[in-house]
Amino acid sequence: MEDAMVLLQTGKRLASAAFRRESNCWSDDSFSASRFPLSGETITTNQPPTPPRTESQRISQLLGHIKLLLRRKTSAMAALDAGLHTEALRHFSKIVDGRRGAPQGFLAECYLNRALAYKSAGRVAESLADCNRTLALDPSCIEALSIRAALFETIRCLPDSLHDLEHLKLLYNTVLRDRKLPGPAWKRQYVRYIEIPGKLCTLTTKIQALKLRVASGETGNVDYYALIGLRRGCSRSELERAHLLLTLRHKPDKSTSFIDRCEFAGENDMESARDRAKMSALLLYRLIQKGYSNVMSTIMDEEASEKQRKKAAAALQAAAAMQVQQTREQFKLEAELASNVTNSNRAENKAATNASVFQGVFCRDLAAVGNLLSQATFNRPIPLPVLTQMTVEHNMLAMAGVKLEFPSRSARICST
Repeated sequence: MEDAMVLLQTGKRLASAAFRRESNCWSDDSFSASRFPLSGETITTNQPPTPPRTESQRISQLLGHIKLLLRRKTSAMAALDAGLHTEALRHFSKIVDGRRGAPQGFLAECYLNRALAYKSAGRVAESLADCNRTLALDPSCIEALSIRAALFETIRCLPDSLHDLEHLKLLYNTVLRDRKLPGPAWKRQYVRYIEIPGKLCTLTTKIQALKLRVASGETGNVDYYALIGLRRGCSRSELERAHLLLTLRHKPDKSTSFIDRCEFAGENDMESARDRAKMSALLLYRLIQKGYSNVMSTIMDEEASEKQRKKAAAALQAAAAMQVQQTREQFKLEAELASNVTNSNRAENKAATNASVFQGVFCRDLAAVGNLLSQATFNRPIPLPVLTQMTVEHNMLAMAGVKLEFPSRSARICST
């Protein structure tokens, strides 16, 4: 980009000088490149026609746009090196989502750096999408393949990681065979030729380890929570919201929109990049949908188990309440029985007391009756008040159930 700026500044000076020399002899219907828009500019028919811009104005605007892109890239790289991932993502997004176009290599580098920022921020799906865009623009990008392989290994998607590592090994072998790095010079800043043999040995060891893990059956243990960006134990609403955002961002229909903002060298490069972008975006979309189904089934199982646990707890609580009620009823019945026994004992004690009282009265009055009878034996009259008192006491004893037996006349005579 710095060399391009130098060339454009030189061209600007030369074009301005040539324009001043030739503008006097130009007619109104002469051909001018200013009648055609730049790449990424649109022609609006509803607005009134503007006067054509000169070549120097066009070059000045292009230089201003390049300077803006370079400033934003410098700010984004500084934020990424400082660990400010949100700030780096903001600057890189302004570059790659701008309305004006940019060269293919420059956008590929920006997508690669944004993938690094997404990876550092823990957003696996977005990082994978940017790696796919980088590889669509530059299929021989070694750094993008390394990042994507590491991301797949992080979420335990081992077959895809193994595929990327095999592709990376093929690129390393090609470099060692041809004794030169692939692509132009601006693509070689991430790889050094002297480091490739050591990296190739490390890569071979890692591929063998991954093959052993795949052979042992670790292919189905994918961490879909990390892919979607959710914590374990999340709710259904959190999953649906995250899935909706990922679906809108990584829909296969929108996977090639970034191709329109790139400036390619030829038409064939654009078509091949579009095909690669569609294929990689479709694979990522299917992986996201599979992760959504897996996490949703896990959440449904957890909800069912939680519902069953609540039902069991409610049944246990109802059984405990019923047992407490039965215990209370039993205690109440035992209390009533004890009260009835106490009342009956009290009645028996009272009756026994009354009987003893009447017996005492009877014994006392019996002596008086004996005296009276002894008086009657000797033909002495019984006083009326005494007779009345004896009648009343006799009636009371009869009501109390005490049976009185008076001795016969012969017994009285014998006693006297």
